[in-house]
Amino acid sequence: MIINDLILNYVLLYMILEFYEINWQKAHTVMGMLAHMYKYYSKSIFLFLIMQPTFYFSVWFAMISDFNLYAIILLFLKTVDVATKILLIEQVFVKRVLSKDLSLTLLAPINNFLPYIGMVIYPILIILAL
Repeated sequence: MIINDLILNYVLLYMILEFYEINWQKAHTVMGMLAHMYKYYSKSIFLFLIMQPTFYFSVWFAMISDFNLYAIILLFLKTVDVATKILLIEQVFVKRVLSKDLSLTLLAPINNFLPYIGMVIYPILIILAL
């Protein structure tokens, strides 16, 4: 019973943090999402990183789960997610170097449910890690 409550608490905490990230990044295109993120990134990269609480959750969760394989997968995915965002922001807004294909991809509309995929995949990894 205690283990089930613990798992539920971790999953709920993660989902709250993920929902927060989804809401401040929400846009109709990836370029719109990057523009929202760039507002914080341009002020300070540290502010941008603070706005990524699920990354810190994944670091903490990997440590408390004794670096379980599924917790490491979660940490890896969140690290790649944050790194990709930073690389795209740098390329689009700082260096201003875009290929035609990348610009078309960034401007393509995204499905309304796409940002919420993480609310399904990541909690499964949390459950499997415990």
